[in-house]
Amino acid sequence: MITDPHNDQENTDNGKSPDEMTFLEHLEELRWRIIKSAIGVLVASIIVGIFISWIMDNVLLLPATKTVPPLKLQNIKPFGQFTLYMEVIIFGGIILSIPNLIYQFWKFIEPALKPGESRYIKSIVIFSSICFLAGNLFAYFVLLPTALEFFASFGSSIIDNIIAIDEYFSFIISTILAAGLVFELPMISFFLSKIGILKPQFMRKYRKHAIVLILLAAGILTPSPDVTSQLLLAAPLFILYEISIIICKFSQKKKTEEPAEVNSA
Repeated sequence: MITDPHNDQENTDNGKSPDEMTFLEHLEELRWRIIKSAIGVLVASIIVGIFISWIMDNVLLLPATKTVPPLKLQNIKPFGQFTLYMEVIIFGGIILSIPNLIYQFWKFIEPALKPGESRYIKSIVIFSSICFLAGNLFAYFVLLPTALEFFASFGSSIIDNIIAIDEYFSFIISTILAAGLVFELPMISFFLSKIGILKPQFMRKYRKHAIVLILLAAGILTPSPDVTSQLLLAAPLFILYEISIIICKFSQKKKTEEPAEVNSA
């Protein structure tokens, strides 16, 4: 019978501090975090599979019907729709289980955190999940309609835009996932600041350089080449950069306050 010897309370229960964990114990911890993450994705995928018909018709296929003219989608493989449904179920399960994935990641690196920093894990998980969801919503309601409208109206009216269904969904899913990851910039800044790699002074000093890089990134990541959609992606990136500076400053402030609290105690 296999049991999980590395649950969240083990280190305190057996009297061993996180710093005393051996390399093999870290590997065992990683194994269980991966198992728990996989179980979370599996459960979320089952939930997505139950509602797959509604998700396909009312969420993922809906943007193609809103363009002028409406995009025409077609399946050109005998097993195309079956494969497509399976891919949507898996990717949907990953997106739905993002809070659990983030939680398992932070619990794994918890032993490397300084005393007192582990109490922020729940807040980090909630904030990271909100950022990822905000990126998904931004992609679905802003980026995708703009890009698909451009593709539908571009070119000669004599040529019909008939898109293979697998290419359409690959475009939809990749855009949603990419936007979710981009919106994690504040959380990445918080983590890099905590470990001493990133400082708010550095971000302020190179703000102009960051603006240029953001415009370049928007040009590369934007699914459509028109300037409007590129600016639609660049604008939230500017805002996220400024939010990251504030988060960095807050992180540095908490970092300097904690030693003072320890000394006073």
